[in-house]
Amino acid sequence: MPKQLSFEDALAKLEETVRRLEAGSLPLDEAVTLFEEGTRLARQCNERLEAAELKVSQLTRTANGQLTEHDMPVDAADAGSESGT
Repeated sequence: MPKQLSFEDALAKLEETVRRLEAGSLPLDEAVTLFEEGTRLARQCNERLEAAELKVSQLTRTANGQLTEHDMPVDAADAGSESGT
């Protein structure tokens, strides 16, 4: 299994893959291979974003002025609607 790219590197590679596919000048076999790679990169980016979303916390101030950290709720409706894009 190849080394997993950072989110930024995977996104940049995905954008380049999309540009090449949109140009429309690739032979069919190469276009299919690039499409498969793009699908893998999109999945990797989506997984990284979902993992980051779960780590986001919210700071709130208690009655005595101290800050406390709480996990932010993940809205299942939002997560489901974005994974389809």
